[in-house]
Amino acid sequence: MTDRRLFLKTGLAAFAATAFPLSADPARTKPRLGVVVGFSADNPPDKAIAHVKAFGLTCCQVSVGMSPTSLVEPLKEALAKYQVEATAAMTLGTGKMVWDFYQGPLTIGLVPPQTRAARIDALKRASDLAKLCDIKAVHTHCGFIPENPNEPLYSETVKAIAEVAGHCKANGQTFLMETGQETPVTLLRAIRDAGLDNIGVNLDTANLILYGKGDPVAALDVIGQYVRGLHAKDGLYPTDPKNLGEEVAIGKGKVDFPEVIRKLHKLQYTGPITIEREISGARQEEDIRASIVYLQGLIDATYG
Repeated sequence: MTDRRLFLKTGLAAFAATAFPLSADPARTKPRLGVVVGFSADNPPDKAIAHVKAFGLTCCQVSVGMSPTSLVEPLKEALAKYQVEATAAMTLGTGKMVWDFYQGPLTIGLVPPQTRAARIDALKRASDLAKLCDIKAVHTHCGFIPENPNEPLYSETVKAIAEVAGHCKANGQTFLMETGQETPVTLLRAIRDAGLDNIGVNLDTANLILYGKGDPVAALDVIGQYVRGLHAKDGLYPTDPKNLGEEVAIGKGKVDFPEVIRKLHKLQYTGPITIEREISGARQEEDIRASIVYLQGLIDATYG
């Protein structure tokens, strides 16, 4: 698996609101918490989804990487067995990816020309797999989208985004672009220039900080109407110009979660809030459990 995340080893605009609403369930009155999970030989779907249930959660995002279609039936069975919904399927595609400021622009997402076609194909493949599992969203990092819209790489990347989003739309899915490598206004520009009504944002609350691209509270003023998913994660701003900032446990970083939840409420967001903690082992589980208590308290206090 090429995705950078570490998983549970123990266990789009206002005009798009009608077709792709903020909440998959119009009757839902507030967000529900979920967690990011991935699969491996040691962590098959039944074990991974059972762990989601053990946290007391009813939804998750699943990393499918380049998983074969043989994943479909075990995943569907596990989701049904534990009554957990997979709200999005994630993949980064194939090829080398370096998560820093020097090699990152050359290796991540749909921006690098040398890997673009293969990653478009990987995302289409993930969309087809997600359709078989009745998963309604596909999400990825699109990469360091150029801030200058006059650069050829910008228009090429937007064209690639539109191609993937079009495939997802044909499968009845939202295509989610995760925040991080680009400024919120660049992300907004790319969404609007791609021109499809099923493109949304997976707001990673920490990534904007880790990449030094902004603040999640302020970002909601720019891209809030497009948010269809959210990674609850915390982090520190970069102090080394070559490397990202440090990801830390929720409550230990620079994300103002009470204000994020208040703004989501103002935006009438009732979709999933998916916890992501990018470490492994017992500490990961401890941090996730603490985050569930903290975030649920904020949600209940804000949404009622």
